[in-house]
Amino acid sequence: MSVRTNKPHEIVERALELSRADGCVVIADEESTANLRWAGNALTTNGVTRGRTLTVVATVDGREGTASGVVSRSAVTTDELEPLVRAAEAAARGAGPAEDAQPLVTGGTAAPDFTDAPAETSSAVFADFAPALGEAFARARAGGRELYGFANHEMTSTYVGTSTGLRLRHDQPNGTLELNAKSPDRTRSAWAGQATRDFKDVDPAALDAELAVRLGWAGRRVELPAGRYETLLPPTAVADLLIYQYWSASGRDAVEGRTVFSKPGGGTRLGERLGRLPLTLRSDPHEPGLESAPFVVAHSSGGDQSVFDNGLPVTATDWIRAGQLHRLTTTRHGAGLTGLPVAPAIGNLILDGGDPDRPLDDMIAGTERGLLLTCLWYIREVDPATLLLTGLTRDGVYLVEHGEVVGEVNNFRFNESPVDLLGRAAEAGRTEKTLPREWGDWFTRAAMPALRIPDFNMSSVSQGV
Repeated sequence: MSVRTNKPHEIVERALELSRADGCVVIADEESTANLRWAGNALTTNGVTRGRTLTVVATVDGREGTASGVVSRSAVTTDELEPLVRAAEAAARGAGPAEDAQPLVTGGTAAPDFTDAPAETSSAVFADFAPALGEAFARARAGGRELYGFANHEMTSTYVGTSTGLRLRHDQPNGTLELNAKSPDRTRSAWAGQATRDFKDVDPAALDAELAVRLGWAGRRVELPAGRYETLLPPTAVADLLIYQYWSASGRDAVEGRTVFSKPGGGTRLGERLGRLPLTLRSDPHEPGLESAPFVVAHSSGGDQSVFDNGLPVTATDWIRAGQLHRLTTTRHGAGLTGLPVAPAIGNLILDGGDPDRPLDDMIAGTERGLLLTCLWYIREVDPATLLLTGLTRDGVYLVEHGEVVGEVNNFRFNESPVDLLGRAAEAGRTEKTLPREWGDWFTRAAMPALRIPDFNMSSVSQGV
């Protein structure tokens, strides 16, 4: 008999009953996905999948400290449940004291929906989207465009139980749409993406219309050399850069002098003003439309997360407040080492403080001469001390002159630090929900404004598309 036939909360309770360790955390992730793919203005594949992953964290107290062992497995059968728990305990007993050891989080009342069945997605999530996509195919075909792309929707119900009494539950919907339009000869390409919770806010016709405009812009080709250009970064590009900054904002690493947030001579740059614009970079598990888990879910320890923090509540946090560095991500263990406030990572990221009445189109209209990007990809770190990143532009770099887009230019490789970009940004527009293209497989819940950078460093010409 498969564990899949049992209720997730029962699996959590049974694993806790089987535990012989001094402490135990059990995480059951119940996931279902639905997807559509299309090419050349026609659907190609669709499918629905379901699965469960069980993670057991065992902690063992010893004279030198507390050790932890973590084992995760998918498709665990009932007969394999006890061996999984024993494997976690054996891993803990075979390990030395855990550097991040802390008392397991304690809790009060169990989540009222802890014993409910997991939430699930299905092909029904595309009930309105699929017909609208079909209409977009027809318009694209009539307009001489070919549409390619995919839509994916996931629903993950996470159940967390601990030997200290925590019983927590979170349902996380996550949808993404990526749409490419190409000219029939494949010489022109444009991309649009959107993150969504349920596909009810996705309008394929509007996205196709936007792509049609961009393909039209690409009808004129302009070759430009590498150099520094006034550049408009759209929300998706801003998200990709700032998500990497967020992932690099460990308080402990900063105190140890290893990151861009380290202060020369010791300490951190907390309290330092990073830019002239009053921008606030924040996370909030209850942000409307970007909701994420309101407690820590850590399947492993490392960096800015700790399995000992599972179940720790997370609340709205300003990482940068009105231009000043305000918080760095910090576990309980990291806080004890550094004296910094406990600030767990949260599953969304919002940058606001720009002009709410200034959409990207208005920023284009206000540009005398500059570049408009579509998105970034292949982003890699060059220097952690400055958070210098390199990467490529993709699917359209456009030349703006006298407030109008006058053509498409070649792609570039860039070298920039997101921290420096925040410092040099001359204008921020309206904050909008966006899909990070580079990091969309790992982080989708973001809202960003477009940014005007007066001297974005296009370090070399690229042949990328």
